[in-house]
Amino acid sequence: MKIYTKTGDKGISSLWGGERISKASLRMDAYGTVDELNSLLGVINSYDLEAEIKSSITRVQGELMMVGSDLATPLDLNEKLKQIRIKQQNVESLENEIDGWTVKLPELKSFILPTGSITGSLIHFARTICRRAERNCVKLGENEAINETVVIYLNRLSDWLFTLARYQNCLTDKVEKEWHFD
Repeated sequence: MKIYTKTGDKGISSLWGGERISKASLRMDAYGTVDELNSLLGVINSYDLEAEIKSSITRVQGELMMVGSDLATPLDLNEKLKQIRIKQQNVESLENEIDGWTVKLPELKSFILPTGSITGSLIHFARTICRRAERNCVKLGENEAINETVVIYLNRLSDWLFTLARYQNCLTDKVEKEWHFD
């Protein structure tokens, strides 16, 4: 099987089910940004991280593949194609990890700058891509029917990434730089 099909050479791509859409569409922008986020998490996971963190990132990468599949499959085709959809239990897994890491961190008393270790800073960067993916999905959802849990998942994932960045910085003894309005 060849990796190139040439079917997208004119700026058109296929959704699950065969519908052809513009590569510049809201739907393509939404799941393309999810793919971008997933790729950055792969870069982050290539660094020397604790096994627990690597495992969590790998799990989230799999969940982002589900989000991409979810977004690439119009809702009305779900019964026919039996596509995987992101679920509330995926959101709850993120919440449980956020809660577990938060109890190990110093209390936040002000805004912090997105800095720290290389990996902590990259995780903060991933959070900003996650927020863009969330905005793109909100925009898509205002124009087409999508699984509402996708937006909830991405919203929680950005919180997860923020907390993970703090946790990674704590593990590497990087002091958070507070930001204060002067």
